[in-house]
Amino acid sequence: MRLQTVPAAILLAGLGTSALLARHVWSVAAIAGLLLVVCLRAPSPSRRLYVFGALSTGLGVLVLSPFLQSLGYHVIWSGPTVPVLGVLDVTREELVEAALNGLRLAALGLAFAAYALRLDHDQLVAAASFARRSALAVALATRLVPTLERDAVGLAEAVRGRGVSVEGVRGHARLLSPVVAGSLERAHNLAEAMEARGFGRGAPTRMPQPAWTALDRAAVAAAVALVIVGAVWL
Repeated sequence: MRLQTVPAAILLAGLGTSALLARHVWSVAAIAGLLLVVCLRAPSPSRRLYVFGALSTGLGVLVLSPFLQSLGYHVIWSGPTVPVLGVLDVTREELVEAALNGLRLAALGLAFAAYALRLDHDQLVAAASFARRSALAVALATRLVPTLERDAVGLAEAVRGRGVSVEGVRGHARLLSPVVAGSLERAHNLAEAMEARGFGRGAPTRMPQPAWTALDRAAVAAAVALVIVGAVWL
């Protein structure tokens, strides 16, 4: 039995919110680990891009944050004196705070990655009884990354077929202009298709949604409990 789209989205939102409210490194690490497992089980081949983006941003906060703040007195490493910044040192308190903030950012990124990889966005839009335009905009924006990745791979194969190698930062940077142009053309075609189908005219129709099961209700209750526990105990 699988969760329906709306309860799954609420549960992911609860996990992300709980990670932001939690105050202990171990609890945020547990949430991030759980979300990482969910993302790695996604069948989409583009999961590597989402997981890399979430983990790299968290790692960047972990590495840079101790050098950009002054916190605590238990010095682990003392570096040179830099003008304006002062003495570059790393304390135990700074490492703990950097790990906490880095894991929070990674957990939030992994929650969005799970939303992008595991949920059916068409069902999410169909289930939206209010803010329908906003839900559609979020769904379209979520599909932007895998669509751009697919376009970039196709362009790279076409260029290699003409005897031009695509290697390094400079080689991939050449694909930026045609990828952006293709995304703008796709957006224009999508707007025309939506207008031709009467989007925004009259009362919208909705596809019938199956009734929530006991597992769906339990997922919503768990999301609320996670937020409360994250704020009070974690």
